[in-house]
Amino acid sequence: MTAPHLAFMVLINLIWGFALVAGKGSLEHFPPFLFMALRFGMIALVLLPFLSIHWGRMRDVILIALCAGPIGFGFFFAGLALAEASVVAIATQMAVPISTIFSVMFLGEQVRWRRWLGITLAFLGVMVISFDPRVFGYIEGLIFVLCSAVVGSFGTILQRRLKGVGTFELQAWVATVAFPCSLAATFLFEPGDPVLLMETASWIEWGGIIYVAFASSLVGHAGIYWLLQRYEVSQTAPYTLLAPLFTVIFGVWLLGDVLTERMVLGGLITLFGVLIISLREKEFTERVPRGA
Repeated sequence: MTAPHLAFMVLINLIWGFALVAGKGSLEHFPPFLFMALRFGMIALVLLPFLSIHWGRMRDVILIALCAGPIGFGFFFAGLALAEASVVAIATQMAVPISTIFSVMFLGEQVRWRRWLGITLAFLGVMVISFDPRVFGYIEGLIFVLCSAVVGSFGTILQRRLKGVGTFELQAWVATVAFPCSLAATFLFEPGDPVLLMETASWIEWGGIIYVAFASSLVGHAGIYWLLQRYEVSQTAPYTLLAPLFTVIFGVWLLGDVLTERMVLGGLITLFGVLIISLREKEFTERVPRGA
């Protein structure tokens, strides 16, 4: 990977790493469903020109949009509102081993022993974090984030089977489906007047939503898609582990998150397991000489 592309990769992870901290700040004022409605509403407006119907594939598109939108992010933002950003950053990495397990179950992919080791380590690390006495205070938030990882992983499996739908087209459908669902949920389940909450929000609280909507979703995801067109997954995947590390740094620095030894140990075990899973095993093929 060239130096400019490497710098761009680090920048993407820095953007993603700060997104949880920015979102956490906004969720101190906005309830989760209203936060999600505003976020996806902004994205839907920007990506409206990319919205197009793909006949014969709309069922999968809508299912992916539900997983990546109101259901998956509904669990995620509910968890982020309850738990510390540093722990959430580690817990979200569980999407990698869960997606790998789902790929075996639903796509028939083969997983070798190294990746099974990585899956085991990832789950073990989260268990170590879960049994930390400090985490007991917001265990519901951690459970919500893990539920988000399960839903998002199922959406990832559906995306692997989906052909002929562009990245921005799919994001446009996710935002279009998520916005009305989130808006309905905030009126049905969340207390307070949404209009009053929007009027009384500070520029910092609005800034968190704008940052998550545009910097994280559009710049970050578009950037990683651009890099994946130029480099193999095995070259880019290890760098994505910088994002949770940046979140931990920002969480401790800006939000006052407290890390215990057990949380640090569990986080390192989880990230190491995710690294093993993310690195594709090199397949060595023997060349058979002609005439043999």
